[in-house]
Amino acid sequence: MGKTGIITVIGEAMLELSRGAGEGHSGGGWNLRYGGDVINTAIHLARSGDAVRFASAIGADPMSAGLRAACEEEGVDTSLLLADEGRLPGLYAIETDADGERSFHYWRGEAAARRMFDLPGSAAMVAQAARSDLLYFSLITLAILPEEAREKLFALCGTVRANGGRVAFDGNYRARLWPDAVTARHWRDRAIALSDMGLPTLADEVEMGEADDAGDAAKRWGAAEGREIVVKLGAEGCLVNGEIVAPPARLTVVDSSGAGDAFNGGYLHARLAGQSPREAALAGHRLAGWNIGRRGAIPGRDADAPYG
Repeated sequence: MGKTGIITVIGEAMLELSRGAGEGHSGGGWNLRYGGDVINTAIHLARSGDAVRFASAIGADPMSAGLRAACEEEGVDTSLLLADEGRLPGLYAIETDADGERSFHYWRGEAAARRMFDLPGSAAMVAQAARSDLLYFSLITLAILPEEAREKLFALCGTVRANGGRVAFDGNYRARLWPDAVTARHWRDRAIALSDMGLPTLADEVEMGEADDAGDAAKRWGAAEGREIVVKLGAEGCLVNGEIVAPPARLTVVDSSGAGDAFNGGYLHARLAGQSPREAALAGHRLAGWNIGRRGAIPGRDADAPYG
């Protein structure tokens, strides 16, 4: 699959309110941006020059229009982004402490993205997404969807692969989105079985109660079964093909929001461009390191941004 292939990311985009340590607690100091795990990765891919489509649903309100415009300004194709007249996009707030660690607060229970497979334009969206060279989604994507919609997403994965495309899956686990870890593991495992590339984070796997170390996580994700598995290890780097690949430079954390999403964007872009998994891991580390050195899940692009 070459760099010119079409990537479709499927999941949710949300309104993001963020503020850092010491920026006030009387209602002021909040910055409005847009984010969500898969759309963050989509923006990184688009900035790197890849052809990326975002498949989801938002509202028909001014905030949704702003979200759509922000995606388009970043070069993300929004032709598969549906409008739900009766719902709004989800909202989340991020507070960052003095060490760059974040805490989240969500308002997403009735978000439009939950209905992305049930709207009048959903069938056409799925038909277009089926003609992707790479389909990318996450465990958060599965968490926000009702079970019937999860099955439709899995059917889409099968169609993409039958058409010669590949599927990449990020095991982004948020415990509050699931009734329990057993349920999350069930849907995670079903997604793994339909994926060619897996991007788990060791901390998530440990929290879900099934992995002791990176090698164990890679095995559980099917690294020995022909899947391309990259286990993210935070500041230590990642495990690729049995090798720990450390970040090329010491990382200074200003805001850890979106670090894994940035890594995924750098890694997938490099792999689409024909680089080896190890080279792609280093590209992922460079982009993640740039990302966490700035405020917000998707910082504004600057001269130091390591986009290809």
